[in-house]
Amino acid sequence: MEWVSNSCKKGISWFPSKNLNWGRLINSSVDPTVNPNPKDFQIQKNNPRLINSWAMYDWANSVYALVVASAIFPAYYNTITRVDGVSKISLWGIEIENTAAYSITLGLAFGLIAFISPLISSIADYKGNHKSFMRLFCYVGASGCMVLFFFDQVDGASLALLGLFFATVGYSGSIVFYNSYLPAITTPDRQDQVSAKGYAFGYIGATTLLIFNLIMILNQEKLSMEDDTFFPRLSFLLTGIWWIGFAQIPLSHLPKGLNPFNKGGQDFLNGYRELAKVWQRLKSTPRLKVFLFSFFFYIMGVQTVMFMASSFGEKEVGLSITSLIVTVLLLEYLGIGGAFLFAKISKTIGNIKALMILVSTWIAICVGAFFIQTPMHFYIAAFFIGLVMGGIQSLSRSTYGKMIPETGNTAGFFSFFDVSEKTAIMCGLVLWGLLDNLTGSMRNSIVALALWFSIGLILLWRLKWMEK
Repeated sequence: MEWVSNSCKKGISWFPSKNLNWGRLINSSVDPTVNPNPKDFQIQKNNPRLINSWAMYDWANSVYALVVASAIFPAYYNTITRVDGVSKISLWGIEIENTAAYSITLGLAFGLIAFISPLISSIADYKGNHKSFMRLFCYVGASGCMVLFFFDQVDGASLALLGLFFATVGYSGSIVFYNSYLPAITTPDRQDQVSAKGYAFGYIGATTLLIFNLIMILNQEKLSMEDDTFFPRLSFLLTGIWWIGFAQIPLSHLPKGLNPFNKGGQDFLNGYRELAKVWQRLKSTPRLKVFLFSFFFYIMGVQTVMFMASSFGEKEVGLSITSLIVTVLLLEYLGIGGAFLFAKISKTIGNIKALMILVSTWIAICVGAFFIQTPMHFYIAAFFIGLVMGGIQSLSRSTYGKMIPETGNTAGFFSFFDVSEKTAIMCGLVLWGLLDNLTGSMRNSIVALALWFSIGLILLWRLKWMEK
């Protein structure tokens, strides 16, 4: 286990059938313009069976977030693409740092979804086939995870990055339609509770598979496996199978769509027009506009840290894969506790002051991270990251919800919020990768993180001043 020690339902097939008609995933088997079946769109709210089926998609796809995006793949990718101490790789004739290519690939995937989500949401609303889009992105994402099984040498780096790209697109794209079902399956007074159930299902499911993979990796010698890459690669394959397999539960029970075929006309650009309306509305709500700009900068830093922390730990500190997996598991627990902690703090001092404390803590983390040299330094930073990562995300969304004007277009404002976040993730990851490639060290990218958080904090100070 050299790389480990040096860095720490029946009938389900691994890939969608070759005979799968991808067009039918979008258009469904029935032309929606011809007498759509009303039963396909009848939704009984607060139905326990339907709610549990919906929450199972969190159980299904959250394994991507832990196994591929956080714990195992980043360290494995770094190890395979580093040959004789050289971390530069060649992609289509271009020499680039391995971690820079990784970061930019993730950023482009989120950027693609930020760009097309208004379009595909409009198409789904028009045709009434939200579940078909959810299924399509699910299969794309799971297939991308399973492609990573074939990545066992540096020459396969381009294949690995393509697999990562499609896994990320599938994950982010399917979430768009998964979230759209929440207000349809439950009443407003139960949405927080049902949403929390989804997160709980996702956490339990993801940690279950991650712990199983950790046990397999740690017992490689006892299982007489000589190939050091096999169990990490198997974890990626199992992630895809798990994702597709358990996704069949929500895909079997959720209604076909949220509304029947729209006979009023085909307006696929409506999603972009709604975003434009929100942007125009922001001109008359300056406090909300300032908050969104602040959110854009500090969430760019938050998400970049969350996606690149494992890569940093392996490359700059030399942490083992087992150490990273344990760290990620502890971060999950700390994140939940931190979210509750800052929810209480916000009730005492207000949301904006609580956010200012959170962003200030992130700046301090960035300053400290620049000087990290030992595993203990990394664990200390990870402890504070865990405390603030859950709190800043949950508090940002709730603060935004409180500041939205009463226009009857709440969905449009939250769509704008979601696109803003995905765009911020793209910018953060791409800029991190460019700086990493330019300087040859991820430590220098941390300086940019501190700058982004500082801009966010200054804007929060301005927002506090505007309140007075």
